[in-house]
Amino acid sequence: MGFLRLYGRVLGLLAPDRWVAIGLALAALALAGLQFLEPVLFGRVIDVLSATGRLPSNEIWRQATALLVVWSAVGVTGIAANVATSLLADRMSHRNRLSSMHRFFQHVLNLPLSFHGDTQSGRIMKVMLAGTDNLFSIWLGFFREHLMTFISALVLLPLTVFLNWRLSLLLIALVIVFAGVSVFVIRRTQSAQEKVEGLQSNLAGNVQDALSNVTVVQAFTRVHAESQMFGDIVRQVLAHQFPVLNWWAVVTVLTRACSTICIISIFVLGTWLHMRGQASVGEIVTFMGFANMLIARMEGAVGFASRLLLQAPALREMFAVLDARSSVPEKMGAVNLPRAQGAVHFEKVAFGYPGGPRILRDVSFDAPPGRTVALVGQTGAGKSTAMSLLQRIWDPVEGSITLDGHDLRDLSLNSLRSNIGVVFQDSMLFNRTIRENLLVGRPDATQEQIEHACRMAEAHDFIVRQPLGYDTLIGERGSTLSGGQKQRLSIARALLKDPPVLILDEATSALDTATEARVQRALKALMTGRTTFIIAHRLSTVRDADEILVFEAGLVAERGTFDELVALNGRFAELVRTQLAGTTLAAKPPVAA
Repeated sequence: MGFLRLYGRVLGLLAPDRWVAIGLALAALALAGLQFLEPVLFGRVIDVLSATGRLPSNEIWRQATALLVVWSAVGVTGIAANVATSLLADRMSHRNRLSSMHRFFQHVLNLPLSFHGDTQSGRIMKVMLAGTDNLFSIWLGFFREHLMTFISALVLLPLTVFLNWRLSLLLIALVIVFAGVSVFVIRRTQSAQEKVEGLQSNLAGNVQDALSNVTVVQAFTRVHAESQMFGDIVRQVLAHQFPVLNWWAVVTVLTRACSTICIISIFVLGTWLHMRGQASVGEIVTFMGFANMLIARMEGAVGFASRLLLQAPALREMFAVLDARSSVPEKMGAVNLPRAQGAVHFEKVAFGYPGGPRILRDVSFDAPPGRTVALVGQTGAGKSTAMSLLQRIWDPVEGSITLDGHDLRDLSLNSLRSNIGVVFQDSMLFNRTIRENLLVGRPDATQEQIEHACRMAEAHDFIVRQPLGYDTLIGERGSTLSGGQKQRLSIARALLKDPPVLILDEATSALDTATEARVQRALKALMTGRTTFIIAHRLSTVRDADEILVFEAGLVAERGTFDELVALNGRFAELVRTQLAGTTLAAKPPVAA
């Protein structure tokens, strides 16, 4: 994205506040005009005072007084306009910064899991915070100061030609030099600054990664290694950042030198023109004032350009995330399905990740309302992928999946996912209160409904023993709870949502036998009357399923009830024998030495 296009897009985000922005632009034009008048009035006062001896004293006094009154009015008006502009610009920038942050957050939450799987959450946080902070800085600087600089250079500077075209040429040359030097340095440093921003994003991602796995870092004595990795990235950041800063230091020196030369040139040329009768003392003073004003404005603009260069990579990263599109776009006029009956049908479904091999091939099955279907097979066989397609995390590349006869691609994502509940192997709890975690799927639930769901999930007793009961904070990922407590809380959350379709994704595989027994009782309560899909490695958990689908290499290799598949003596029977053998071996007492 080009520099000017990027800048245009940043300003385009102010569209909801377009009338405020237009008002600020008009105010900037007025302020630039008032500032243009001040050197002119000062020069006129000097010319009037220089007329002593040629004009009567009372006339000089009258003209000087009138000019000073006008000058005072211009100054007071300019101060008032500056205060109003600053307040409006501040409020507009703050409002739109938070609005942009909200849009970014909402957009990221809607992006598919494939995006989140490829992108570190720490990096996303850094992109959001750095991007919106930079937006705020640009908006505030632009409307407070730099818009007046552009107006002065493009509109008011040409007006100086009518005052004295010879002196105005020096001012025009000054602006051209400032702009030329800035463009040159921007081109020399742009790629290096993009590299710096990429490294800083990596830094944020690595920090988040280490902090979220601090137990592993300490257990495997990785503190020094992680710290060293951090230091290596910091050194790379400095190695790329310092040359950029050096170039902009050179720009500062050059622009100051040009400013000094311009002031001296105006004085020398003005003196020569005055001696030839082509410029008055007031005009010389006026152009000295113009030069000082322009120099201050242009130095500010150069500083603004340097900051924009430093901010540009962060803004590009933010816009790249905002431009990312979902792999499961919602159709125009998608159907909002009310509470479903729960009839699920897979018809010759095939799936493969973009650019990869097929993970599922020709998968077909029916799950009538209230039926329990188990999906078993080796890791990577396609079980979880099939259930991801049911939640429409991805769309099949061939075939179709329907819920109550509706193709999932014809349904709105909200209505589809509101009809599906998931109990994950990892309970995935928020760092919030127990009550807030339970209300995730049903925000309007009453306390009575919450407690009923928790009793069915065998969670109520341990919750009321917590320091603040249902209002107890449970830490990041539920760190203050045991594995069984977290899983029962996850089941209660699904019960409270009361979905017609349920997916149990290895819901008990990480639990000990005693805890698993309690969780299994809670799961039976949850499964009652729902179309349920069980993804399981422990085959004992699927004995009561109405149908078992045995996945192998992306295909449904076998199907039937537990007893039918064992009698078939095929792949499922082999899995059962393997698990039974492992259990038998584990149960044998150790041999005496």
